[in-house]
Amino acid sequence: MKFYHNPRCGKSREALKLLKEKGVEPEIVQYIKQVPTHAELEDVLQKLGMKAEDLLRKNEKVFKELYKGKNLSDSEWIEAMIAEPKLIERPILVKEDKAVVGRPPEKVLDLL
Repeated sequence: MKFYHNPRCGKSREALKLLKEKGVEPEIVQYIKQVPTHAELEDVLQKLGMKAEDLLRKNEKVFKELYKGKNLSDSEWIEAMIAEPKLIERPILVKEDKAVVGRPPEKVLDLL
């Protein structure tokens, strides 16, 4: 399992704690430092069954300053997330051909 994590985020830390309590030690990707590639994000979105725009953190300052009101393609939104990884909703747990956004954190348990 792969866990896209931001250690500064309380929800992300809480989801990771829940996984560890269940004995799960996922591969942790600190996506702010290890920014996913375009192909990786496409793959995660496919596993989530989401459009790129639906994975954006629209309350982030950078979103409001640079992207609010824009109508971009999925590919362009993915490029925006690569340029500004803070825009990626977190946490995300990926297991085989499925993924979930841990909002609320308990959602990650759906993949166990």
